Amino acid sequence: MGTECNPEGVSIIVPVYNEEGGIGSLIERLLSEMGRTGTPFELLVVDDGSTDRTRERIDAYAEKVRVLRHEENRGYGAALKTGIHAARFPITLIIDADGTYPTEEIPRLLGELREGTEMVVGARTGPDVRIPLLRRPAKWLLRRLAEYLSERKIPDLNSGLRAFRRETALRYIHILPNRFSFTTTITLAFLSDGLGVRFAPINYHKRVGRSKIRSADALSFLTLIIRTITYFNPLRIFLPASLFMVFLALARVSYDIFVLSNLADTSVILFVGAFLTAAIGILADLIVRRR
Repeated sequence: MGTECNPEGVSIIVPVYNEEGGIGSLIERLLSEMGRTGTPFELLVVDDGSTDRTRERIDAYAEKVRVLRHEENRGYGAALKTGIHAARFPITLIIDADGTYPTEEIPRLLGELREGTEMVVGARTGPDVRIPLLRRPAKWLLRRLAEYLSERKIPDLNSGLRAFRRETALRYIHILPNRFSFTTTITLAFLSDGLGVRFAPINYHKRVGRSKIRSADALSFLTLIIRTITYFNPLRIFLPASLFMVFLALARVSYDIFVLSNLADTSVILFVGAFLTAAIGILADLIVRRR
């Protein structure tokens, strides 16, 4: 495992929280896979305050990996940010610790990144993808919303296996959240800023242990998508909202004139609201472009 600065070197970051059942085998596979490539690399395991025997499992590999620790659970994104700040190589690869992502695809992702793009996402669109059925409708809706708002095709919005250039990621580190929405945000940030992002089809296996994602997290993802797009392309949010209010105002005016024969205050309020929403969007867009 190389530790010197090398333009082709790779820092692999594994965020871990209560993954005693699978972290050992994942470390073994990563070391074996990267050892065959001949690429200088380091393996950073970030223990995000685990309360089971994860720490013991990681310590068994202390001579082969760099172990970083949070004394308490700070979140998936916080663990990744700790790893990115500590990374020594210019290329960063992240992979979840639950055994769902195929380590044998890592050389392919790194190869595509070196061809001249900023990020390569392992898109879970391969022939063997085992995403729980109950999570698929929400994932589809969130992905379609993100595609509309970002105006880009997104095969996989929040894959936990991806490679990117560390220097580029550091430009957005201040807006990347500490929870599970880290991957969603970095995808949208790169796409919204017009950076090169490729999606490489991969398989997705059944996880080892219990999932940390809750059903309530879907609402957080939705809010985050809207907030991230607003940060980069506010007109994509404010303009449709303004047009929708104009439509409501016209419908209300028609009702007032043809049914009530009197223009109600609600119609005026809707028109004013539409104007103010559009004005805020234009001002926000000017701020973004001057940034």
